[in-house]
Amino acid sequence: MRLKTASLLSAALLLALALPAQAAGDPRAGEQKNSMCQGCHGIPGWRTAYPEVYSVPKLGGQHAEYIVAALKAYKSGERSHPTMNGIVASLSDQDMEDLAAYYATTPAAAGPAY
Repeated sequence: MRLKTASLLSAALLLALALPAQAAGDPRAGEQKNSMCQGCHGIPGWRTAYPEVYSVPKLGGQHAEYIVAALKAYKSGERSHPTMNGIVASLSDQDMEDLAAYYATTPAAAGPAY
């Protein structure tokens, strides 16, 4: 009986590891929270002029884990951009997860990648 239990637990663990991880965020909540992102990331071909001129990256279709990591890096100061540092200061971890889930489920916009 012990062997069966151990085998079942092992099989359950392997199955859990084989399944894709679900994002912790809620895409619907992220859609409601993305107004501060749309001003730059929601305009195809948008270029910012502060602090220097560069093309703003697209977020649609990006991996949620990458977005969360980038937002956390801006919040900690590991990554630096005055606008992004100011915006993420007001975001909770859940806000970051929700925004990441929203953008991960949003198709990438057509056009050149930046």
